[in-house]
Amino acid sequence: MSGWCVGNLLPLNGRERLLCMLAASLADVDGLGIVVSEELYWSLHHALGHCLLFGVLLSAILTMFSTRRVLAFVTYLGLFHLHLVLDYFGSGPDWPLYYAWPFSRWEIENDRAWPFFSWQNLSAAAVMLAWTVTIAVRRGRTPLESVFPSLDRKLVTLVQPADVRPPSAAPEASSAAAERIASPPAS
Repeated sequence: MSGWCVGNLLPLNGRERLLCMLAASLADVDGLGIVVSEELYWSLHHALGHCLLFGVLLSAILTMFSTRRVLAFVTYLGLFHLHLVLDYFGSGPDWPLYYAWPFSRWEIENDRAWPFFSWQNLSAAAVMLAWTVTIAVRRGRTPLESVFPSLDRKLVTLVQPADVRPPSAAPEASSAAAERIASPPAS
């Protein structure tokens, strides 16, 4: 949710806000090593996807799908680093980040990091959820806007007061249907 919320602070389109969510979360792709083995998971997680090289490559790839390229690259790289900051404080103590990987096994570790299932992480998640709902109410969009637009509309209708909602697309749809009825296809 952090990528979605930050993406809504900037002049980005729906696709770019979706890419913000990817930039903020794809660092955890290195956790997929758990599918192969627990040993691979512990050796790669917080290394492969949590290093500067991955952040720069990810940001560059996501930027190729964006219209405002400089703003997009800086935003995506910033969101990648936001993920690292959140992991630094919220992944639990004694779990280092390998920022210079694969060039070095230099560790960034926070001995005072709170446990993953802690009140701090739950509070941060609650704040992000409240911020996401506020965006839905005020701006009329949810994180589903680009992936499932019809579901996005339904969710916005649920949370947005009727006097705030923009006019629905129903009149356009009904006028298009009326035109088809008025001029049936020739047989």
